[in-house]
Amino acid sequence: MKTMDNGQEREQEQKQEQEQAGAMLSSTTTWPIYRYNGMEILPQEDTIATEAPLTIKVDGEEFATLVYTPKDTVDLVTGFLASEGLIRFVDQIESLVLEEERGFAHVKLRHLHQLSRQMVSKRFIGSCCGKSRQFYFHNDARTAKTVSTKLQLSVRQCFHLMNQLQEQSSDFRATGGLHNAALCTADELLMSRSDIGRHNALDKIYGHLLRQRISVRDKVIAFSGRVSSEVALKAAKIGVGILLSKSAPTDLALRLAHDLGITVVGFIRRDQLAVYTHPQRIMDCR
Repeated sequence: MKTMDNGQEREQEQKQEQEQAGAMLSSTTTWPIYRYNGMEILPQEDTIATEAPLTIKVDGEEFATLVYTPKDTVDLVTGFLASEGLIRFVDQIESLVLEEERGFAHVKLRHLHQLSRQMVSKRFIGSCCGKSRQFYFHNDARTAKTVSTKLQLSVRQCFHLMNQLQEQSSDFRATGGLHNAALCTADELLMSRSDIGRHNALDKIYGHLLRQRISVRDKVIAFSGRVSSEVALKAAKIGVGILLSKSAPTDLALRLAHDLGITVVGFIRRDQLAVYTHPQRIMDCR
């Protein structure tokens, strides 16, 4: 059992906690397989993404169960609570106790808003993002905000950031089964997170931002997966105005992005991309 408390020594304690957690749970594992190499079938070992449940309890009551990749768990829980509107600042968490080996995160908040308490119920969020849409819609109006940013990117910068994301995604290269998200400036990746669920990867980014008190002004999110409505809403909740992806968007995601002031750039592959919303932020589109 591991504890995160507010105070001057919190960051060091959290680092030690995550290192200890990593010794018990890993983001990848191995599995014996038989692989055909074009000539014969040979026994090998394959690297597989780890999938585990995590039940978040808030003030002793079960709030939600996530299916996630057991890595950067403190970031995930913090970002998820913020995304759901229970907190706005990390100092609103009085304590966070992880029992990752048992699949629990115990959170005690300093103040729990009455409306938020009414939201606490038993729910399940699968790693397939579409299945969790109904969970998010009831409070998105309170937590998703219209984004205003003067940041602009060139097409070259879009390609550069996406290439950096792919180069740094070691777990994805090893397993092929994870989504990756990164917080970027116009010129470089600042940090990245991975998970089997694309919404989880973004919550890990959000949690890191809150815990490290990083401003999202003039920041970009680079993302490996499809831009669904949930992904667009996560970007709005984080407050980032440009979302880059190597994959496709959905129509609802684009309608939300248009209304929330988010520039969506998709299909960033090789020497091609598509700008779907608010193209004024991509300089070559002016």
